[in-house]
Amino acid sequence: MRSPVRGRSPVRGRSPVRVLSPIDGEEASDNTPLLQGAPQAEAAPVCCSARYNLAVLAFFGFFVLYALRVNLSVALVDMVDSNTTLADNRTSKECAEHSASNKVLHNQMGKRYQWDAETQGWILGSFFYGYIITQIPGGYIASKVGGKLLLGFGILGTSIFTLFTPIAADFGVGALIVLRALEGLGEGVTFPAMHGMWSSWAPPLERSKLLSISYAGAQLGTVISLPLSGIICFYMNWTYVFYLFGIVGIIWFALWMWLVSDSPETHKSISHSEKEYILSSLKNQLSSQKTVPWIPMLKSLPLWAIVVAHFSYNWSFYTLLTLLPTYMKEILRFNVQENGILSAVPYFGCWLCMILSGQAADHLRAKWNFSTVCVRRIFSLIGMIGPAVFLVAAGFIGCDYSLAVAFLTISTTLGGFCASGFSINHLDIAPSFCKRRCIPSPYLLSS
Repeated sequence: MRSPVRGRSPVRGRSPVRVLSPIDGEEASDNTPLLQGAPQAEAAPVCCSARYNLAVLAFFGFFVLYALRVNLSVALVDMVDSNTTLADNRTSKECAEHSASNKVLHNQMGKRYQWDAETQGWILGSFFYGYIITQIPGGYIASKVGGKLLLGFGILGTSIFTLFTPIAADFGVGALIVLRALEGLGEGVTFPAMHGMWSSWAPPLERSKLLSISYAGAQLGTVISLPLSGIICFYMNWTYVFYLFGIVGIIWFALWMWLVSDSPETHKSISHSEKEYILSSLKNQLSSQKTVPWIPMLKSLPLWAIVVAHFSYNWSFYTLLTLLPTYMKEILRFNVQENGILSAVPYFGCWLCMILSGQAADHLRAKWNFSTVCVRRIFSLIGMIGPAVFLVAAGFIGCDYSLAVAFLTISTTLGGFCASGFSINHLDIAPSFCKRRCIPSPYLLSS
């Protein structure tokens, strides 16, 4: 006599299903090949899809964001009377002047200021004082009003303040420092807002691609704005740097508000098949728990690993982002036009690496069945150790201009692997709470 069905032992080769708590389920699902054995809806087409349209608009949003952030680094080279800086810099004459003569003379119409190296440091660093303040409130506000409004108005505010930069410089150092801090307030909310939106939009097996596309705009914004700022300063006037990028930011805001929605459910033109694909793929990843589990979060080793990784990577990244043009001018002795172009080369490599690494990461997870945690670790290691080696090496090459640019380029390029490593790991371990606490702590500490 056969035993009842309910009394049968589990099928050989399959382990019994374990009931997971909401948070355990999020973390456990990313320690095995992603969604292995789970029923999945058929992937919606990529071409003209709402989720990839969001990625493209986010790409241009972060393009504008970083253009607004770094334009002062180049413009400041032309705003300051070089004799003031040379008087305080003992190493500025160690490398020989080597800039080629130009048939077109450098435009000298822009007003010059007598700001020493310490004052310039305060001006460049003031942005991050505002940036710190809105990190944690930004995550909370994103969960209340939605990422669309928060990201849009964050960039709009920064764009408007950028337009007033020449006026603030005329008022004095204090006014310019306050203005840059206000720009930082606007930009501080952008990453929490964007992560909150992707927690509702990014199917797990497309997560690396979508996020790497959107955040790669930051690198391309740096690549374009640095040389363009140098060219504008050289042929026109440094004030036009701020007018140009401020206007571009306002145009982007209008497109963002018109074309983007906070979630697939509220999008006006998304296809039914794409909406079902996104919602069904996220259904098993999102928790029904509404309150933030602060105590388990603070005890989470994966979360603290992300914090430490962000702190370490962003320390070197933002130092270079802010001071590389100054290094090119004061140490390697490039003029403002060459300065902008050569300062952009490392970030072009980083942009390219981010795009390719995002494709590679999702390919390893979807086609080769690599576990998500394995992919994140591999890409984080490459993106941390590689840049560190070449950045340290750059400090020992003296006045070899070619090697200096090459080492800085390789260092920054390899950092692009982090975009598919720890940089998006927040969405892997806790997608349900990304609107409230995905980004603040790492960026807060490293800023």
